[in-house]
Amino acid sequence: METNLNKVLNQGVRHQLNGLLCKYTNVMKGWQYRWFAVDPQSGILSYYLSDSTSAGDDVPPPAHVLSSSPRGQVHLAGAVVCPSDEDSRTFSIGCASGDTIKLRAADARARQEWVDGLRAVVESHTKAMDISNSTPLPPRELLAASDAMASARQALYLTEQCNASLARAIENIECETFSPTDPDLLLMKAISTASTQCLHQCLSLLQRHQEINTPHSETTSVN
Repeated sequence: METNLNKVLNQGVRHQLNGLLCKYTNVMKGWQYRWFAVDPQSGILSYYLSDSTSAGDDVPPPAHVLSSSPRGQVHLAGAVVCPSDEDSRTFSIGCASGDTIKLRAADARARQEWVDGLRAVVESHTKAMDISNSTPLPPRELLAASDAMASARQALYLTEQCNASLARAIENIECETFSPTDPDLLLMKAISTASTQCLHQCLSLLQRHQEINTPHSETTSVN
């Protein structure tokens, strides 16, 4: 079966990333099922009302629902997609507009497929947005940004080391109270890895923005 990520990255087949997810609406209504669809070409995430009652149900709403106006839409360019530390199914989308959408997949595997697929769309459209809207920074601000990026890379390197140390400590733990397969320890390990990956994505977005704003020296050819 083709995964959601492959559907997005396979440019020869114009599939949409879609499926049923739980969306956190508000304190009163809590979690509600919605049918989500991502158009990789436009970078827009749309969601529709659904009568389904189980996440992961691949049966779309009736045609008249999908042909009508969606319940909501967000642009994925500049967004940050992060797995949640609450459990193995929840993740969030922090949009460039400042809005945050909190979602829950059927299981950990489905969440990872959605996260990977959404990140692929985000990366593609964020790069296009940076190129079209870029304005070179003045030299002084450019130098400050370069120093900040160096500090961020160093901090991320230390974070990666801590994450690796935590993983090794859990895998090699020897005590009567815990084992390497303890659910809480496995969850801690997964959260640490997911958080590190999220930081990688954020740094990648910052690096791309810096590259766009860095003036390139012109080369003169001698005829």
